[in-house]
Amino acid sequence: MTATSSPRSRRTFQHALANTLVASVVNSTVWFAVTFWVYLETRSVFATGVISGIFLGLTALSGVWFGGLVDHHRKRDVMIGSSVASLGLYAASLAVYLAAGPEPFRDPTGPVLWGFVLLLMSGVIVGNIRGIAMSTVVTLLVPEPERDRANGMVGTVTGVAFLVTSVISGLLIGMAGMLAVLLVALTATAAVIAHLATLTIPEVRAVPTAGGGRRRTDLRGTVALVAAVPGLLALIAFSTINNLLGGVLMALADPYGLSLVSVEVWGLLFGVLSTGFIIGGLAISKRGLGRNPLRTLLLANLVLWGVCSVFALRSSIVLLAVGFFIYMCVVPYAEASEQTVLQKVVPFERQGRVFGFAQSVEQAASPLTAFLISPVAQFVFMPFMTDGAGAEWLGPWFGTGPERGMALLFTIAGVLGLVLTLVALGSRQYRLLSRHYRDVPAAAPTPELAAA
Repeated sequence: MTATSSPRSRRTFQHALANTLVASVVNSTVWFAVTFWVYLETRSVFATGVISGIFLGLTALSGVWFGGLVDHHRKRDVMIGSSVASLGLYAASLAVYLAAGPEPFRDPTGPVLWGFVLLLMSGVIVGNIRGIAMSTVVTLLVPEPERDRANGMVGTVTGVAFLVTSVISGLLIGMAGMLAVLLVALTATAAVIAHLATLTIPEVRAVPTAGGGRRRTDLRGTVALVAAVPGLLALIAFSTINNLLGGVLMALADPYGLSLVSVEVWGLLFGVLSTGFIIGGLAISKRGLGRNPLRTLLLANLVLWGVCSVFALRSSIVLLAVGFFIYMCVVPYAEASEQTVLQKVVPFERQGRVFGFAQSVEQAASPLTAFLISPVAQFVFMPFMTDGAGAEWLGPWFGTGPERGMALLFTIAGVLGLVLTLVALGSRQYRLLSRHYRDVPAAAPTPELAAA
Protein backbone atom coordinates (compact mmCIF):
# COMPACT_ATOMS: atom_id res chain seq x y z
CA MET A 1 0.00 0.00 0.00
CA THR A 2 1.68 3.19 -1.15
CA ALA A 3 0.83 6.79 -0.44
CA THR A 4 -1.98 7.84 -2.76
CA SER A 5 -4.16 10.87 -3.25
CA SER A 6 -7.23 9.00 -2.05
CA PRO A 7 -10.05 11.05 -0.49
CA ARG A 8 -9.14 9.60 2.93
CA SER A 9 -5.47 10.63 2.59
CA ARG A 10 -6.47 14.11 1.45
CA ARG A 11 -8.84 14.54 4.38
CA THR A 12 -6.19 13.36 6.82
CA PHE A 13 -3.63 15.75 5.34
CA GLN A 14 -6.08 18.66 5.49
CA HIS A 15 -6.95 17.92 9.12
CA ALA A 16 -3.27 17.64 10.06
CA LEU A 17 -2.56 20.91 8.26
CA ALA A 18 -5.43 22.72 9.99
CA ASN A 19 -4.25 21.34 13.32
CA THR A 20 -0.74 22.60 12.63
CA LEU A 21 -2.14 26.00 11.69
CA VAL A 22 -3.81 26.40 15.08
CA ALA A 23 -0.73 25.16 16.94
CA SER A 24 1.52 27.52 14.96
CA VAL A 25 -0.74 30.50 15.65
CA VAL A 26 -0.75 29.70 19.38
CA ASN A 27 3.02 29.27 19.66
CA SER A 28 3.81 32.32 17.52
CA THR A 29 1.31 34.42 19.46
CA VAL A 30 3.02 33.47 22.72
CA TRP A 31 6.41 34.41 21.25
CA PHE A 32 5.24 37.78 19.91
CA ALA A 33 3.19 38.54 23.00
CA VAL A 34 5.95 37.84 25.51
CA THR A 35 8.28 40.10 23.50
CA PHE A 36 5.74 42.94 23.51
CA TRP A 37 4.90 42.38 27.17
CA VAL A 38 8.51 42.30 28.38
CA TYR A 39 9.22 45.58 26.61
CA LEU A 40 6.11 47.22 28.06
CA GLU A 41 6.96 45.98 31.56
CA THR A 42 10.68 46.79 31.52
CA ARG A 43 11.08 49.37 28.71
CA SER A 44 14.30 47.55 27.91
CA VAL A 45 15.29 47.04 24.26
CA PHE A 46 18.13 44.84 25.49
CA ALA A 47 15.60 42.50 27.12
CA THR A 48 13.69 42.02 23.86
CA GLY A 49 17.00 41.34 22.13
CA VAL A 50 17.79 38.64 24.66
CA ILE A 51 14.45 36.97 23.90
CA SER A 52 15.43 36.86 20.22
CA GLY A 53 18.77 35.39 21.29
CA ILE A 54 17.00 32.69 23.30
CA PHE A 55 14.93 31.77 20.26
CA LEU A 56 18.02 31.74 18.06
CA GLY A 57 20.04 29.56 20.42
CA LEU A 58 17.31 27.04 21.22
CA THR A 59 16.33 26.70 17.55
CA ALA A 60 19.92 26.08 16.48
CA LEU A 61 20.55 23.54 19.25
CA SER A 62 17.32 21.58 19.00
CA GLY A 63 16.70 21.03 15.28
CA VAL A 64 18.74 17.87 14.73
CA TRP A 65 17.50 16.30 17.96
CA PHE A 66 13.89 17.10 17.08
CA GLY A 67 14.46 15.61 13.63
CA GLY A 68 15.73 12.39 15.20
CA LEU A 69 12.57 12.16 17.29
CA VAL A 70 10.44 12.58 14.17
CA ASP A 71 12.38 9.87 12.32
CA HIS A 72 12.11 7.30 15.10
CA HIS A 73 8.54 7.78 16.33
CA ARG A 74 5.12 7.83 14.77
CA LYS A 75 4.41 11.23 13.31
CA ARG A 76 1.08 11.71 15.06
CA ASP A 77 2.61 10.69 18.39
CA VAL A 78 5.47 13.15 17.94
CA MET A 79 3.04 15.97 17.08
CA ILE A 80 0.88 15.16 20.10
CA GLY A 81 3.97 14.97 22.30
CA SER A 82 5.09 18.38 21.05
CA SER A 83 1.75 19.96 21.98
CA VAL A 84 1.63 18.14 25.33
CA ALA A 85 5.09 19.51 26.17
CA SER A 86 4.00 23.02 25.15
CA LEU A 87 0.86 22.65 27.27
CA GLY A 88 2.92 21.64 30.32
CA LEU A 89 5.37 24.52 29.88
CA TYR A 90 2.56 27.05 29.42
CA ALA A 91 0.84 25.70 32.54
CA ALA A 92 4.08 26.08 34.52
CA SER A 93 4.39 29.65 33.17
CA LEU A 94 0.87 30.43 34.36
CA ALA A 95 1.71 29.14 37.83
CA VAL A 96 4.82 31.35 37.98
CA TYR A 97 2.87 34.35 36.71
CA LEU A 98 0.12 33.98 39.33
CA ALA A 99 2.48 33.22 42.20
CA ALA A 100 5.00 36.01 41.56
CA GLY A 101 2.73 39.05 41.31
CA PRO A 102 3.46 42.02 39.02
CA GLU A 103 6.55 43.58 40.62
CA PRO A 104 9.23 40.94 39.79
CA PHE A 105 8.38 41.20 36.10
CA ARG A 106 9.37 44.89 35.97
CA ASP A 107 13.02 44.16 36.73
CA PRO A 108 14.83 43.47 33.41
CA THR A 109 17.57 41.58 35.29
CA GLY A 110 15.29 39.67 37.67
CA PRO A 111 15.48 35.85 37.82
CA VAL A 112 11.70 35.55 38.06
CA LEU A 113 11.22 37.40 34.77
CA TRP A 114 13.81 35.32 32.93
CA GLY A 115 12.62 32.05 34.42
CA PHE A 116 9.14 32.94 33.17
CA VAL A 117 10.46 33.91 29.72
CA LEU A 118 12.53 30.73 29.44
CA LEU A 119 9.50 28.56 30.27
CA LEU A 120 7.38 30.30 27.64
CA MET A 121 10.07 30.26 24.96
CA SER A 122 10.73 26.56 25.61
CA GLY A 123 7.03 25.96 24.99
CA VAL A 124 7.33 27.83 21.71
CA ILE A 125 10.53 26.06 20.62
CA VAL A 126 9.21 22.56 21.28
CA GLY A 127 6.49 23.43 18.79
CA ASN A 128 9.17 23.38 16.07
CA ILE A 129 8.85 19.59 16.15
CA ARG A 130 5.50 19.96 14.44
CA GLY A 131 6.97 21.80 11.47
CA ILE A 132 9.53 19.03 10.92
CA ALA A 133 6.88 16.35 11.35
CA MET A 134 4.49 18.11 8.97
CA SER A 135 7.13 18.08 6.22
CA THR A 136 7.41 14.29 6.58
CA VAL A 137 3.61 13.91 6.73
CA VAL A 138 3.49 15.49 3.24
CA THR A 139 5.83 12.72 2.04
CA LEU A 140 3.75 10.12 3.87
CA LEU A 141 0.30 11.12 2.64
CA VAL A 142 0.89 12.86 -0.70
CA PRO A 143 2.29 11.14 -3.83
CA GLU A 144 5.40 12.71 -5.32
CA PRO A 145 3.73 14.42 -8.34
CA GLU A 146 1.41 16.33 -5.99
CA ARG A 147 3.86 17.27 -3.23
CA ASP A 148 4.73 20.68 -4.65
CA ARG A 149 1.05 21.65 -4.46
CA ALA A 150 0.80 20.26 -0.94
CA ASN A 151 3.84 22.32 0.05
CA GLY A 152 2.05 25.33 -1.42
CA MET A 153 -0.81 24.65 0.97
CA VAL A 154 1.69 24.49 3.83
CA GLY A 155 3.03 27.87 2.68
CA THR A 156 -0.50 29.26 2.68
CA VAL A 157 -0.95 28.08 6.26
CA THR A 158 2.33 29.76 7.20
CA GLY A 159 1.09 33.00 5.68
CA VAL A 160 -2.25 32.81 7.47
CA ALA A 161 -0.48 32.08 10.77
CA PHE A 162 1.85 35.04 10.25
CA LEU A 163 -1.02 37.38 9.46
CA VAL A 164 -3.25 36.23 12.31
CA THR A 165 -0.46 36.17 14.87
CA SER A 166 0.53 39.78 14.26
CA VAL A 167 -3.04 40.83 15.02
CA ILE A 168 -3.90 38.50 17.91
CA SER A 169 -0.73 39.04 19.96
CA GLY A 170 -1.00 42.83 19.91
CA LEU A 171 -4.71 42.80 20.75
CA LEU A 172 -4.32 40.35 23.62
CA ILE A 173 -1.47 42.24 25.25
CA GLY A 174 -2.98 45.66 24.61
CA MET A 175 -6.50 44.83 25.77
CA ALA A 176 -6.19 42.00 28.29
CA GLY A 177 -2.53 41.48 29.27
CA MET A 178 -0.30 38.46 29.69
CA LEU A 179 -2.81 36.45 31.72
CA ALA A 180 -5.17 36.38 28.75
CA VAL A 181 -2.34 35.18 26.48
CA LEU A 182 -1.58 32.28 28.83
CA LEU A 183 -5.23 31.26 29.18
CA VAL A 184 -5.78 31.36 25.40
CA ALA A 185 -2.58 29.36 24.83
CA LEU A 186 -3.62 26.67 27.32
CA THR A 187 -7.15 26.36 25.97
CA ALA A 188 -6.17 26.30 22.30
CA THR A 189 -3.29 23.86 22.86
CA ALA A 190 -5.60 21.48 24.71
CA ALA A 191 -8.04 21.67 21.79
CA VAL A 192 -5.20 20.94 19.35
CA ILE A 193 -4.26 17.80 21.31
CA ALA A 194 -7.87 16.60 21.46
CA HIS A 195 -8.34 17.08 17.70
CA LEU A 196 -5.06 15.43 16.77
CA ALA A 197 -5.90 12.41 18.93
CA THR A 198 -8.91 11.74 16.67
CA LEU A 199 -6.83 11.56 13.48
CA THR A 200 -5.73 8.28 11.93
CA ILE A 201 -2.41 8.59 10.11
CA PRO A 202 -0.99 5.48 8.39
CA GLU A 203 2.56 5.15 9.63
CA VAL A 204 5.89 3.77 8.55
CA ARG A 205 7.96 1.59 10.84
CA ALA A 206 11.23 3.37 11.61
CA VAL A 207 14.31 1.83 10.02
CA PRO A 208 17.34 1.82 12.34
CA THR A 209 20.45 3.42 10.90
CA ALA A 210 23.98 2.15 11.24
CA GLY A 211 25.28 2.72 14.70
CA GLY A 212 21.99 2.13 16.47
CA GLY A 213 19.76 4.42 18.45
CA ARG A 214 22.59 6.00 20.40
CA ARG A 215 23.72 7.91 17.31
CA ARG A 216 20.37 8.48 15.69
CA THR A 217 20.34 12.23 16.40
CA ASP A 218 24.10 12.69 15.95
CA LEU A 219 24.97 15.91 14.11
CA ARG A 220 27.96 14.36 12.35
CA GLY A 221 25.81 11.50 11.06
CA THR A 222 23.17 13.95 9.82
CA VAL A 223 25.76 16.01 7.94
CA ALA A 224 26.98 12.75 6.38
CA LEU A 225 23.41 11.99 5.25
CA VAL A 226 23.14 15.41 3.63
CA ALA A 227 26.60 15.21 2.03
CA ALA A 228 25.73 11.83 0.48
CA VAL A 229 23.15 13.47 -1.80
CA PRO A 230 24.95 15.29 -4.66
CA GLY A 231 24.53 19.04 -4.29
CA LEU A 232 22.25 18.91 -1.22
CA LEU A 233 24.77 20.36 1.21
CA ALA A 234 25.32 23.21 -1.26
CA LEU A 235 21.54 23.83 -1.36
CA ILE A 236 21.36 24.15 2.43
CA ALA A 237 24.44 26.38 2.41
CA PHE A 238 22.81 28.54 -0.28
CA SER A 239 19.60 28.86 1.75
CA THR A 240 21.60 29.71 4.86
CA ILE A 241 23.53 32.50 3.12
CA ASN A 242 20.24 33.76 1.68
CA ASN A 243 18.79 33.89 5.18
CA LEU A 244 21.87 35.68 6.48
CA LEU A 245 21.26 38.39 3.88
CA GLY A 246 17.53 38.25 4.65
CA GLY A 247 18.32 39.22 8.24
CA VAL A 248 18.89 42.74 6.93
CA LEU A 249 15.19 42.89 6.05
CA MET A 250 14.21 41.38 9.39
CA ALA A 251 16.17 44.00 11.32
CA LEU A 252 15.47 47.13 9.29
CA ALA A 253 12.06 46.72 7.60
CA ASP A 254 10.09 48.15 10.52
CA PRO A 255 12.44 51.10 11.23
CA TYR A 256 12.54 51.96 7.53
CA GLY A 257 8.78 51.73 7.14
CA LEU A 258 8.24 53.85 10.26
CA SER A 259 10.57 56.49 8.84
CA LEU A 260 8.10 56.94 5.98
CA VAL A 261 4.67 56.63 7.65
CA SER A 262 3.07 56.58 11.11
CA VAL A 263 3.01 53.43 13.22
CA GLU A 264 -0.74 53.05 12.65
CA VAL A 265 -0.41 53.22 8.88
CA TRP A 266 2.61 50.91 8.87
CA GLY A 267 0.87 48.31 11.03
CA LEU A 268 -2.20 48.28 8.78
CA LEU A 269 -0.11 48.28 5.60
CA PHE A 270 2.10 45.42 6.77
CA GLY A 271 -0.98 43.37 7.58
CA VAL A 272 -2.26 43.90 4.04
CA LEU A 273 1.15 43.12 2.51
CA SER A 274 1.33 39.88 4.51
CA THR A 275 -1.49 38.51 2.37
CA GLY A 276 1.23 37.99 -0.24
CA PHE A 277 2.29 34.85 1.63
CA ILE A 278 -1.22 33.48 1.25
CA ILE A 279 -1.49 34.42 -2.42
CA GLY A 280 1.86 32.81 -3.23
CA GLY A 281 0.98 29.63 -1.37
CA LEU A 282 -2.42 29.35 -3.07
CA ALA A 283 -0.81 29.84 -6.48
CA ILE A 284 1.59 26.95 -5.81
CA SER A 285 -1.24 24.73 -4.58
CA LYS A 286 -3.03 25.31 -7.90
CA ARG A 287 -0.17 25.28 -10.40
CA GLY A 288 2.73 23.53 -8.70
CA LEU A 289 6.42 24.36 -9.02
CA GLY A 290 7.28 23.00 -12.46
CA ARG A 291 9.42 20.03 -13.46
CA ASN A 292 12.53 21.23 -11.63
CA PRO A 293 11.71 22.80 -8.24
CA LEU A 294 15.41 23.56 -7.71
CA ARG A 295 15.38 25.85 -10.75
CA THR A 296 12.16 27.42 -9.45
CA LEU A 297 13.89 28.09 -6.12
CA LEU A 298 16.78 29.91 -7.77
CA LEU A 299 14.54 31.89 -10.13
CA ALA A 300 12.41 32.90 -7.13
CA ASN A 301 15.54 34.14 -5.41
CA LEU A 302 16.46 36.22 -8.46
CA VAL A 303 13.09 37.95 -8.11
CA LEU A 304 13.45 38.35 -4.33
CA TRP A 305 16.88 39.90 -4.49
CA GLY A 306 16.00 41.98 -7.54
CA VAL A 307 13.11 43.49 -5.56
CA CYS A 308 15.34 44.02 -2.51
CA SER A 309 17.88 45.91 -4.59
CA VAL A 310 15.37 48.44 -5.98
CA PHE A 311 12.48 48.99 -3.53
CA ALA A 312 14.47 51.47 -1.44
CA LEU A 313 16.12 53.43 -4.24
CA ARG A 314 13.72 56.27 -3.41
CA SER A 315 12.09 57.24 -0.11
CA SER A 316 8.63 56.21 -1.30
CA ILE A 317 6.04 54.25 0.67
CA VAL A 318 4.42 53.22 -2.63
CA LEU A 319 7.68 51.76 -3.94
CA LEU A 320 8.26 50.04 -0.60
CA ALA A 321 4.73 48.58 -0.51
CA VAL A 322 4.87 47.26 -4.09
CA GLY A 323 8.30 45.74 -3.48
CA PHE A 324 7.32 44.09 -0.21
CA PHE A 325 4.12 42.68 -1.70
CA ILE A 326 6.02 41.06 -4.59
CA TYR A 327 8.62 39.80 -2.11
CA MET A 328 5.99 38.15 0.10
CA CYS A 329 4.22 36.58 -2.88
CA VAL A 330 7.45 34.95 -4.05
CA VAL A 331 8.84 33.75 -0.69
CA PRO A 332 6.49 30.69 -0.61
CA TYR A 333 7.96 29.54 -3.95
CA ALA A 334 11.45 29.46 -2.50
CA GLU A 335 10.36 27.67 0.67
CA ALA A 336 8.08 25.14 -1.04
CA SER A 337 10.75 24.37 -3.65
CA GLU A 338 13.32 23.43 -1.04
CA GLN A 339 10.78 21.28 0.81
CA THR A 340 9.81 19.49 -2.40
CA VAL A 341 13.43 18.73 -3.31
CA LEU A 342 14.21 17.35 0.15
CA GLN A 343 11.07 15.22 0.19
CA LYS A 344 12.15 13.45 -2.99
CA VAL A 345 15.92 13.08 -2.66
CA VAL A 346 16.13 12.17 1.05
CA PRO A 347 14.93 8.70 2.12
CA PHE A 348 11.74 8.99 4.14
CA GLU A 349 13.14 7.34 7.26
CA ARG A 350 15.86 10.02 7.41
CA GLN A 351 13.87 13.10 6.45
CA GLY A 352 13.23 14.25 9.99
CA ARG A 353 16.93 14.62 10.73
CA VAL A 354 17.61 16.42 7.45
CA PHE A 355 14.66 18.79 7.89
CA GLY A 356 15.76 19.38 11.48
CA PHE A 357 19.34 20.06 10.40
CA ALA A 358 18.15 22.51 7.74
CA GLN A 359 15.90 24.20 10.31
CA SER A 360 18.76 24.58 12.79
CA VAL A 361 21.12 26.09 10.25
CA GLU A 362 18.77 28.11 8.06
CA GLN A 363 16.31 29.51 10.59
CA ALA A 364 19.08 30.64 12.90
CA ALA A 365 20.75 32.63 10.12
CA SER A 366 18.26 35.52 9.77
CA PRO A 367 18.03 36.33 13.51
CA LEU A 368 21.82 36.22 13.71
CA THR A 369 22.22 38.81 10.97
CA ALA A 370 19.35 40.86 12.44
CA PHE A 371 21.16 40.92 15.77
CA LEU A 372 24.46 41.98 14.18
CA ILE A 373 23.22 44.40 11.51
CA SER A 374 21.35 46.77 13.85
CA PRO A 375 24.48 48.35 15.38
CA VAL A 376 26.12 48.44 11.93
CA ALA A 377 23.15 50.38 10.59
CA GLN A 378 22.93 52.63 13.65
CA PHE A 379 26.59 53.55 13.97
CA VAL A 380 27.97 53.18 10.43
CA PHE A 381 25.47 53.44 7.57
CA MET A 382 23.03 55.95 9.03
CA PRO A 383 25.75 58.52 9.87
CA PHE A 384 27.46 57.69 6.55
CA MET A 385 24.35 58.80 4.64
CA THR A 386 23.46 61.72 6.95
CA ASP A 387 26.58 63.85 7.25
CA GLY A 388 29.34 61.44 6.20
CA ALA A 389 31.08 60.74 2.93
CA GLY A 390 28.09 58.77 1.61
CA ALA A 391 25.86 61.84 1.84
CA GLU A 392 28.37 63.72 -0.30
CA TRP A 393 29.05 60.97 -2.83
CA LEU A 394 25.63 59.32 -3.15
CA GLY A 395 23.33 61.94 -1.69
CA PRO A 396 22.68 63.93 -4.87
CA TRP A 397 20.84 60.98 -6.48
CA PHE A 398 20.21 58.51 -3.61
CA GLY A 399 19.10 60.99 -0.97
CA THR A 400 20.43 61.78 2.48
CA GLY A 401 19.35 61.10 6.05
CA PRO A 402 19.23 58.16 8.47
CA GLU A 403 16.58 56.27 6.46
CA ARG A 404 18.81 56.43 3.37
CA GLY A 405 21.49 54.59 5.35
CA MET A 406 19.01 51.76 5.89
CA ALA A 407 18.01 51.95 2.23
CA LEU A 408 21.64 51.57 1.19
CA LEU A 409 21.90 48.39 3.26
CA PHE A 410 18.80 46.98 1.51
CA THR A 411 20.32 47.72 -1.89
CA ILE A 412 23.69 46.19 -0.98
CA ALA A 413 21.99 43.04 0.37
CA GLY A 414 19.91 42.78 -2.82
CA VAL A 415 22.93 43.04 -5.11
CA LEU A 416 24.87 40.47 -3.07
CA GLY A 417 21.86 38.14 -3.19
CA LEU A 418 21.61 38.49 -6.96
CA VAL A 419 25.30 37.68 -7.38
CA LEU A 420 24.99 34.66 -5.07
CA THR A 421 21.97 33.33 -6.97
CA LEU A 422 23.57 33.77 -10.38
CA VAL A 423 26.66 31.93 -9.16
CA ALA A 424 24.43 29.13 -7.86
CA LEU A 425 22.58 28.87 -11.19
CA GLY A 426 25.87 28.31 -13.00
CA SER A 427 27.36 25.95 -10.44
CA ARG A 428 28.19 22.29 -10.77
CA GLN A 429 26.28 21.57 -7.54
CA TYR A 430 23.08 22.94 -9.11
CA ARG A 431 23.46 20.64 -12.11
CA LEU A 432 24.25 17.63 -9.92
CA LEU A 433 21.26 18.11 -7.63
CA SER A 434 18.93 18.84 -10.57
CA ARG A 435 20.03 15.62 -12.24
CA HIS A 436 19.71 13.67 -9.01
CA TYR A 437 16.20 15.06 -8.41
CA ARG A 438 15.20 14.06 -11.95
CA ASP A 439 16.63 10.53 -11.81
CA VAL A 440 16.17 9.36 -8.21
CA PRO A 441 13.00 7.38 -7.43
CA ALA A 442 10.61 9.37 -5.28
CA ALA A 443 10.62 8.72 -1.55
CA ALA A 444 7.40 6.75 -1.34
CA PRO A 445 6.96 5.24 2.12
CA THR A 446 4.88 2.12 2.54
CA PRO A 447 2.46 2.65 5.43
CA GLU A 448 1.69 -0.23 7.74
CA LEU A 449 -1.88 -1.50 7.66
CA ALA A 450 -2.03 -0.64 11.35
CA ALA A 451 -2.58 3.07 11.81
CA ALA A 452 -1.43 5.49 14.44
